[in-house]
Amino acid sequence: MNVFDQQLQPATAFERLLAIMEDLRKQCPWDKKQTMESLRHLTIEETYELSDAILEGGMQEIRKELGDLMLHLVFYAKIGSETNDFNITDVLNGICEKLINRHPHIYGDVIAETEEQVKQNWEQIKLKEGNKSVLGGVPSSLPALVKASRIQEKARGVGFDWEEKEQVWEKVEEELQEFKDEFNVADYSEIDLEKAEGEFGDLLFSLINYARFININPENALEKTNRKFIKRFQYLESKAKDLNKSLQDMTLAEMDVFWNEAKNI
Repeated sequence: MNVFDQQLQPATAFERLLAIMEDLRKQCPWDKKQTMESLRHLTIEETYELSDAILEGGMQEIRKELGDLMLHLVFYAKIGSETNDFNITDVLNGICEKLINRHPHIYGDVIAETEEQVKQNWEQIKLKEGNKSVLGGVPSSLPALVKASRIQEKARGVGFDWEEKEQVWEKVEEELQEFKDEFNVADYSEIDLEKAEGEFGDLLFSLINYARFININPENALEKTNRKFIKRFQYLESKAKDLNKSLQDMTLAEMDVFWNEAKNI
């Protein structure tokens, strides 16, 4: 197969990528040196770049980042084949079998007419496959905000959840009050930091839970707020520069003028 052919059908295009990976692994000094461990942090970086592209909404950038991530997946499979542990065919067949097994409402006689029923079936099947806990599939290294969302989703999958969103909001208010009791803003006496931290964690967990009930992805919501803050703060910095001032030299009132201007941009 000519690896320089560009207009190809999906299966042929995938074979082209495999052929290129074969060439790189044999001939490129950098690619020859890579191991799963050396690629790991690069794969994490590529995943975050894909996440950025999705949030920014540029479809062509998403396409490019998907390609970068696909390369990494093929790279791992190639390394696995060199040690005779697995190859790309094993990887693809494995995920196909997994999807068929976990969708008995499509490939079997199980009935699941709603998204919630599908999720419940999924978790029950995973337990039958050998998972000791419904929460066992949540990676320990996930960022805490994402981990909280996944924990709550998985618990819901086996019926451990609130019935109404009003109940969840009541829990938010309860946790907020408990936090305020531990850290009263009007009281400047020393607090038990560890206990206050625990209460703050409970408050965040309950807010994430409420977000799930109203179909808000808390990770996306917070990242959009981060980006909004960065944009407005950088506008503030540029205005300070126009005035030949540093932010340290400006009063809060002066900065607030430009901050409000930034909200309208």
